[in-house]
Amino acid sequence: MLNAPIRLMVVDDHSLFRRGLVALLSQDERFVVLHEAGDAGEAMRCLMREKPDLILLGNHLPGVRGVDAIAGLKEVAPGIRILMLTVSENEQDLSSALKAGADGYLLKTINSEDLSESILKSYRGESVVSPEMTTKLVAAFRNHHVVPAPLVDSPGDHSAAGSRPAGLEMLSAREMEILTLISRGASNKVIARDLEIAETTVKIHVQHILRKLNLSSRVQVAVYATERGIS
Repeated sequence: MLNAPIRLMVVDDHSLFRRGLVALLSQDERFVVLHEAGDAGEAMRCLMREKPDLILLGNHLPGVRGVDAIAGLKEVAPGIRILMLTVSENEQDLSSALKAGADGYLLKTINSEDLSESILKSYRGESVVSPEMTTKLVAAFRNHHVVPAPLVDSPGDHSAAGSRPAGLEMLSAREMEILTLISRGASNKVIARDLEIAETTVKIHVQHILRKLNLSSRVQVAVYATERGIS
């Protein structure tokens, strides 16, 4: 339970989308929108007046792109969380945003419930990436030979030759199915449809997978699986 609403700024060049998003977020008592801006310069001026907790930042802004504005925004407001909210499914945009310091990368096709949950997760310090971008994030890691520290195998991590890594032995057959689908970038809704189970059941299985593998996000699950040849 939040002691106070999360203070937000919405930065997007499409005024209709921006105002609709502000109206939507304003209906949720967990959030309060302090500012809205149509470009990076306006966003910077708003930050000079009052600093929000989190910025929802579009990428294709006039003048300075959102990804190129991240460093400057964080310099003015250290500790602020920045979530990219964009139409771009480009792997390079994703990689550039995360390298620049973005705390998450969401597509504008996200539904309102998932957006709210992503904001809450980011506010708590988690990294969030739209499920559709998970496989591209894994590709970005591979292309740059980057493996997140928590996912590097430790000595003795594997059991006897030919069997699954020790961590995976704790997963049930259904959890292994879901792990594989997550590694392919499938959302909970898609997994539920493919396996013909309820979406709430998928969410419970995902939580069990995270706990058993000592991971904190779907992104880590996808990288974990892909690095171990599960896809």
